[in-house]
Amino acid sequence: MAEFGDAFGAAVGLVLSGDQELGEIVTLSIQVSFAAVALATVIGIPVAALLTVCRFPGRTIAIAALNTLMGLPPVVVGLAVYLVLSRAGPLGELGLLFTPTAMVIAQTLLITPIVAAIAHRVLEDHLVEYGEQFRAFRMNRRQQATTLAFEARFALITAVLAGFGRAVAEVGAVMIVGGNIDGVTRVMTTAIALETSKGDLALALGLGIVLLALALAANALAFAVRSLASRWADGPSEREQLR
Repeated sequence: MAEFGDAFGAAVGLVLSGDQELGEIVTLSIQVSFAAVALATVIGIPVAALLTVCRFPGRTIAIAALNTLMGLPPVVVGLAVYLVLSRAGPLGELGLLFTPTAMVIAQTLLITPIVAAIAHRVLEDHLVEYGEQFRAFRMNRRQQATTLAFEARFALITAVLAGFGRAVAEVGAVMIVGGNIDGVTRVMTTAIALETSKGDLALALGLGIVLLALALAANALAFAVRSLASRWADGPSEREQLR
């Protein structure tokens, strides 16, 4: 117990002192996760909008597949990306394996279905509310998708934050395609696994504290966004009552 207390105290000291190694690992983790979330957002939200406003053969199957992909095993994604980017793979000549770019690709594949599925549910709910207005104004599919995305913007931010929380906590896929190379591809989750196996609990706990703080910050921001969206939605009703 005393050993754990000493390790925890040393971990807090590393965080508060701005340890260089810890800072580099945290910075790379955030950069990779932000890049993956940005790509997942650019891909996922348009896909969600397409599935919401368009009716086509196989749509139900596509929605079911999207929801199924939310549970993709990270190690399977990592293995698939590894095979594609390895020297024997179709994109091996690009030399992307064991680089942050490979990690971004793996994380993007993992979180895009999450962002898209959550966004689709949000947009479906808004379509029920605005569907009659769309028909009354004879809006085309593109106009409907744009309007839905704007009206649901706060809820869509929550979907993006959910994707970020999943990305920053990922370990299996990034370990396979990144290789956990010191100073190159070592992120918080892979570093925690490595340092724990080495017995360096101080650094592992320090990274764990930062990772937990990021997760809490993402959840707090998501809650704040939902609260803001709720007040925004209730605003017109409140004003009408005052009149």
